[in-house]
Amino acid sequence: MRSKASLIDERQTFLNSFREQCKLGFSNIEHALQAFHHLRSLRPRISIFHYNQLFTAMSKIRPNPPFSAVISLSRELELSGLLPNMYSIGILATCYCRLGRVGFAFSLLGKRLKLGYPLTTVIFTTLINGLIHNDKLQEGVKLLRKLVFEGLKPDLFVYGTLVKGLCRTGNNVAALNLLSNMESDGICKPDVVIYYTVIESLCRDKSLPCALSLFSDMKSKGILPNVATYNMLIRGMCSLGYWESASDMLTEMLENNIAPNVETYNILIDMYCKQGKVVEGREIFDLAFEKDVVTYNSMLGGYCLCGLMDEAERITDLMVRNRCRPNVVTFNSLINGYCKCKEVDKAIVKLKHMRVKGLTPDVCTYNTLIDAFCEKGAFRIVYQLLREMKVQGLMPDIVTYTSLLDGLCRHGHLDMAMNLPREMKNRGVIPNIITYNALINGLCRAGRLRDAMIVFSSLGAKRLQPDEYTYNVMIYGLCQNGLLDDAFELLKKMVENGYSPDMCTYNILIRASLDSQNFSKAIELIPSIRSRNLAPDSHTPPLVVDLLTDSTANDLYSLLQKYLDI
Repeated sequence: MRSKASLIDERQTFLNSFREQCKLGFSNIEHALQAFHHLRSLRPRISIFHYNQLFTAMSKIRPNPPFSAVISLSRELELSGLLPNMYSIGILATCYCRLGRVGFAFSLLGKRLKLGYPLTTVIFTTLINGLIHNDKLQEGVKLLRKLVFEGLKPDLFVYGTLVKGLCRTGNNVAALNLLSNMESDGICKPDVVIYYTVIESLCRDKSLPCALSLFSDMKSKGILPNVATYNMLIRGMCSLGYWESASDMLTEMLENNIAPNVETYNILIDMYCKQGKVVEGREIFDLAFEKDVVTYNSMLGGYCLCGLMDEAERITDLMVRNRCRPNVVTFNSLINGYCKCKEVDKAIVKLKHMRVKGLTPDVCTYNTLIDAFCEKGAFRIVYQLLREMKVQGLMPDIVTYTSLLDGLCRHGHLDMAMNLPREMKNRGVIPNIITYNALINGLCRAGRLRDAMIVFSSLGAKRLQPDEYTYNVMIYGLCQNGLLDDAFELLKKMVENGYSPDMCTYNILIRASLDSQNFSKAIELIPSIRSRNLAPDSHTPPLVVDLLTDSTANDLYSLLQKYLDI
């Protein structure tokens, strides 16, 4: 029989090993359960402290922490007479919250008081996190206010978690109110991370003026913005087209001795390149000390957008020399650039290079090529590309089919185009209004007005609403077929349905009216054009000038002169 000293040594050795294991963590629940039963077998009985260590470690088992097991084992201990302490109750509250049983977590407050433990900020923080985790953010905000009212002091982490949760759900008003409460309560001041969280959410919702106001408020309180805050505002300005304001923000950033990072440069390069200002974009590109694949792709994309394919190729070579591996976006930009330049053979070469590099073309790659070959009328290659997509496991999307339909219409394959929407539906792709616009336009241009009218009339049954382009195409089709009164009636219907005719709409009708010598029809459009502050296009005024030259009627001359003065 072992001596008492031997048993004590064995017990201590196990507990030392157990503590180390809890620090390292358990890889699976079986090992944790073995440790629990070993703890239960020890005599004299160990304290709740060791079980708390075990339950904390169990709660961190990934990917699926066994919260239910922790609750069951805790209940087993309590039934055996080992009462929980305040830390045990906190662990249980966390488990209940993570299981979505927040009500049970709240019930532990009563148990805590019954056992004589005070209600602290820690337990309320656990409950607030539980409410946030279960998307009960408003209840979390109310509990936080109650916590403050009771004289307890939530920390920055609690406020930050709530602000992040509110912003994640798009509730910017509540996030701003909570930020205001933080400042008025005076318990803990918001830091740059909390301000950034709200500013990011406002920029994401395109509430840039509000974001800038908060940014200014932040600086007035002595909280220095970091590079991430500046980047977010610059990105927000660029997304709304406020290019000059974005440049001013960069200047302010530099004046405050905040060094731009690679994201800053990427935003600015992308901004200039999307405007076609590749010279300015290249200046920023050359200034960037650190470059990643996004930096190269932004500059390359700008050159492709402007049709400067030699420069785009030089950027690609520079990428490779600097050990930055071109990706699918790189090749998609090059393929798109060559297609826009009508050099589809070079685009196909890039597709082959892409495969050699071990990159798999995506739907965007194929859509660009299909659109280019549809425009050329090379449908044999188009269908070959569609077969390749299928082999690659890629499904044609709405863009693929709309390009195909538009190409079929442009090259006179109207019957095939008419059947394509049905084929799309059979393949699980629902045609949208852009698809039908392409079909209606093709039919009108081919003089098949009756078929175009049938498609137009069927849009309601397909739960699609015509847009301004749809109406313009149909008005053009009616005018081309000499149905001027019908065209004017459709204009009336367009306005009644809440759409605003543009100058294209009016020019179609004016030119058709002048061509048919129906001057009064053209004249009656002038008040509407004036009221909408629209200007005629470059083609219509010469027709009016010719008419004025031939006209001797003073009233007609006067009214048409008003048109030219719009």
